[in-house]
Amino acid sequence: MNTRLFSAVAAATLLAASAAPAATALKTAVFAGGCFWSAEHDIEGTPGVVRVVVGYAGGVRPHPTYENHEGYLESIKVTYDPSKISYPQLVNAFFHHIDPTDPGGQICDRGPTYRTAVFATDAAEKQQAEAVKAQVARVLHKPVATEIRGPTTFWMGEGYHQDYARKNPVAYMTYRVGCGRDAQLKAVWGGIRTASAAR
Repeated sequence: MNTRLFSAVAAATLLAASAAPAATALKTAVFAGGCFWSAEHDIEGTPGVVRVVVGYAGGVRPHPTYENHEGYLESIKVTYDPSKISYPQLVNAFFHHIDPTDPGGQICDRGPTYRTAVFATDAAEKQQAEAVKAQVARVLHKPVATEIRGPTTFWMGEGYHQDYARKNPVAYMTYRVGCGRDAQLKAVWGGIRTASAAR
């Protein structure tokens, strides 16, 4: 290829690359929604959600485990495409999968590790999450116990907890039915639950 032709091809390639729309960078959000099996199961079908993993957030001591995560909340880390779902929309979807009025845990899972929270990564996200929380309180006509917290380190949970509902459907559904999760969410949200929240 002669020099002039090579230069023309290179210039055309650079021009095409700069004209192509940049791929939207994926983002992550961390939520504590009670039992992390259910939190993962319920939000992973939300349009725009790419991946969900379970773990621990909100604590201080490093390297929490399922057997020793005092001070931590069972949590999920959600990877999502902001071109398909905004952060406030994702927070709203999360709220619709929990009982946000429960200060002592979630459904049959009681105690500090099962309390609910939204972990915002910066001031803008915190403001957006607080606005969603206020709207939820107006809709439910009740105080919302879910905390809006600042950034946290998310620690991945053990492998056997990841995708638990998908890998162990019978055991998971036995737990879910016995816990009464769906009945409680229906009692809290009634016909208010969004289409994406009802699975």
